[in-house]
Amino acid sequence: MSSKKELRAKVCKLNIDLQRYGLVAWTAGNVSERMSDGKRFMIKPSGVSYEDLKPSQMIICDLDGNVLEGELSPSSDTHTHAYIYRRMKEVGGVVHTHSNYAAAWSAIHSSIPCALTAMADEFGGEIPLGPFALIGNDAIGKGVVETLTGHRSSAVIMKNHGVFSIGKDATAAVKSAVMCEDVAKTTWIAKTLGNLQLIDQESIDKLYDRYQNIYGQRGK
Repeated sequence: MSSKKELRAKVCKLNIDLQRYGLVAWTAGNVSERMSDGKRFMIKPSGVSYEDLKPSQMIICDLDGNVLEGELSPSSDTHTHAYIYRRMKEVGGVVHTHSNYAAAWSAIHSSIPCALTAMADEFGGEIPLGPFALIGNDAIGKGVVETLTGHRSSAVIMKNHGVFSIGKDATAAVKSAVMCEDVAKTTWIAKTLGNLQLIDQESIDKLYDRYQNIYGQRGK
C-alpha cells in the first residue's frame, strides 16, 4: 500500500508523463488516482505548468470533488473524475487529454474503428464516442460512465472534446491514453490512404483474450 507521500510522487510524475508522451499542450490534461480507502482521490492542481508541478501540489478530494487537502485549486475536471469514481467502483485511475489525433476523431463525431491488432489487444474493439457535454458539473462524467459501462474499452473520445481513460490505477489509465492516441494516429493516417479494413469480431475476441490473459509476465 502506497503512503500518501509515495502517491503524491506517483500522481505528479504521471501528470508530467502526459507531456512527455505528447498528449497535452500548455496546462491541459490531468491524471488522478483513487486512494487506498476508496473514498478519496488525488489529482493535479488547475492551471499549473507541467514544468512547475511538484508532488506537494497534488490535491486530495472526496468523491464529491470537495478539496480535503491542498492549498491550490484542483483541476477543472475534478467533478468529472469524482463522478467516475463514485459510479465505477472498479476504477482506480482516471486520465483526461486533448491529444491531437484522438481529438480529431472526436471533432468529426466518430468512434475509432478497430482496424489494428493493437486496438483489439488493448481496447477489445473500437474506441467508442461519447456525448458532447460542457465542463463544470457532472455532465461529462455521466457521459463517460454511460459510454464505458459494459464496454471493453478503457478509453472514450468525447464529442468535440478529447479523451477520458480509466484503469485499475493511474498508471493503467495513462497507458490507455497513450495507446488511444497511438492507434488514433495510425487509423487517421490510414484513412487518408484509403478505406479502413476492419478486423472481424472473432479475431478481435481472440486477440483481446491473448493480450489480457497470456501476454507479458503473468504471476510475477
